Amino acid sequence: MAAEASSARITGKVQGRDIILDGALSKDEIRDRVWWWQIPHPRTSKEQEDRRHEYDGSQRDVIATLGGYYEVPDDPRAPEAGELVEMVYAELNPDG
Repeated sequence: MAAEASSARITGKVQGRDIILDGALSKDEIRDRVWWWQIPHPRTSKEQEDRRHEYDGSQRDVIATLGGYYEVPDDPRAPEAGELVEMVYAELNPDG
């Protein structure tokens, strides 16, 4: 219980939806949560609904970490996206 209360937590606003990244997430889980509207094979009804979401580039998508605010690139395969995933992963998993 105490470990859960002290675990790292990162928030963001992506495509108008608030997202929370916490716990020991894998890099793939981080990528899926940040780029949720691009999930290729939805597993849940919520993911199926999200997949039908059309990308809206009119608002900035951001992730807030201990280091500051970072813009979420449109393409999850872009080098900047990889760097963002690595940074978020390192912050969520400080012990390795």
